[in-house]
Amino acid sequence: MLKALLEAFKNLFKPIRTIDYPARDITLPQGYRGLIEYDKEACIFCDKCEKVCPPGAIVFYQHPEGEKEYRYNPWVCIYCGECVRACPKPDEALWHSETKQSAAFKEDGVNTEWFEWEAACKASREAYKAAKASAKIQNKSEE
Repeated sequence: MLKALLEAFKNLFKPIRTIDYPARDITLPQGYRGLIEYDKEACIFCDKCEKVCPPGAIVFYQHPEGEKEYRYNPWVCIYCGECVRACPKPDEALWHSETKQSAAFKEDGVNTEWFEWEAACKASREAYKAAKASAKIQNKSEE
C-alpha cells in the first residue's frame, strides 16, 4: 500500500498526458474514418455495401414498385470501410466523412428500432421476390 501511495504522489508532478476533452476538441488524425455518408442520387443500389458490411449496419428496404430505400445505423457500424471499398462509385455514392458519431442513449431506442427496421427490410425483400415470381408465372400462363 505504501508503494502505491508513493507512486500516486510521484504522478502528481508528472506532465499531463490526457486531452482536456470536451473543453478542447480532439483533432482527428489523417485518414480518420468517421460516419458513412450517402448520396441517393449517385447510388446505383447494387447492394454491395450491404453484403460486405460485417456487423450489418447497412440495409436496403425493397418497395413493391421496385425502388429501394437505404438505411445506415452508425451505432452498429464498426467503421471498417468495407462498404466504401466495395462501392462501385466511391466518393460519389458512399464515403467516410470526418463527422464524429454522437453518443447513443437508451431513450433513443437505437437498437430496438434498428432490429424492427431490419426485420421489415427482410420481409420487404421476400414479398418483392414472391410478387416478382408470381408475376413471372402469370405472364407465362398468359402466353
